[in-house]
Amino acid sequence: MNTAYITGTGNTRFGRLEGRGPLDLMAQAATQALADAQCRRGDIDGLLCGYATTLPHLMLSTLFAERFGLRPHYAHGMALGGATGAAMLMLARDLVRVGRCRRVLVVAGENRLSGQARDSAIQTLAQVGDPDFEVPNGASVPAYYALLASRYMAATGLTLDDLAQFAVQMRSNAIGHPDAHLREPITAADVAASKPIATPLRLLDCCPISDGAMAFVVAADPGDDVPVAIVGAGQAHQHQHLSALDDVLASGASAAADRAFAEAGIARSDIDWLGIYDSFTITLAMLLEETGFAPRGQSAAGVRDGSFAPDGRLPLNTHGGLLSFGHCGVAGGMGHAVEAVRQMRSAAAGRQLRPPRHAFVHADGGVLSSHVSLILSRSAT
Repeated sequence: MNTAYITGTGNTRFGRLEGRGPLDLMAQAATQALADAQCRRGDIDGLLCGYATTLPHLMLSTLFAERFGLRPHYAHGMALGGATGAAMLMLARDLVRVGRCRRVLVVAGENRLSGQARDSAIQTLAQVGDPDFEVPNGASVPAYYALLASRYMAATGLTLDDLAQFAVQMRSNAIGHPDAHLREPITAADVAASKPIATPLRLLDCCPISDGAMAFVVAADPGDDVPVAIVGAGQAHQHQHLSALDDVLASGASAAADRAFAEAGIARSDIDWLGIYDSFTITLAMLLEETGFAPRGQSAAGVRDGSFAPDGRLPLNTHGGLLSFGHCGVAGGMGHAVEAVRQMRSAAAGRQLRPPRHAFVHADGGVLSSHVSLILSRSAT
């Protein structure tokens, strides 16, 4: 099959962006991605859009196409929770590989902070829960993840201080990114002292709600910059509702990762950069461990010994992740892949590391319900 390359990336600043709706934000990120890919609107023949809770339009992809001046041969809207961005990249790759499209624009964004009341956001997001047994009891997304955290911590010995290490590391990373939502330094003591949200999770264990957008161009040609190819992808969907999760140690992340590695033909030991979904500190710890990048209950040791630091063996979420760069829905989860591409292309400005050779990106949607793993490789054509 043909190879698919990420040739362009774009993003808005994350935070409170008053007066700008989802289409405005998406257009800004898409404009950047097209400029980065050195292509015009007329060159785009495929369009994939993530959903927006602040603009629940039935045909968001064609609505955006009209707004942005596109006439794609293929358009599709997707909703898979936090896994949507990675799933769109996987689909874009497949569309390019089979020859359906030459250049696919992948875009998402919304004004979740400035355009949605807190109660409305809580009610909307809580619908990932079971409508008969979970939602009527008043559960929220933090509550679902708090239940996961309690069970996982009991099973593995992971501690609250362990979780705090991830919040501190993500904030430290975000300080170096001018577009990040949260850039004030924090300590483990700050995490411990932050207000309880859903026991055992505290405020700084949770990602912020943001406005923002992200975009990619996925193409059949590698472009003029350093080629970054999507060489492996895998999905797993073993449950939707938390009450249907059979084993907290096997949510589906490992299955998705194994499929991606099998397709890429490389091993975990070949990976030199990680982008792992981190809606909560417990999400990051669990996914690092289930995907095989840390022993059970020992993921925080990688933070403490510097392995996951920007200058460590496996740099992790060097843009600050959802926990500090910000989370505006689908686009928040796309930030991990955007950062991977920029690091590979030596385009990460003050955050730039030695360019990674192989990056592993993992996203989950719902309550560890849907998993998508991607492997990106920097290579000669």
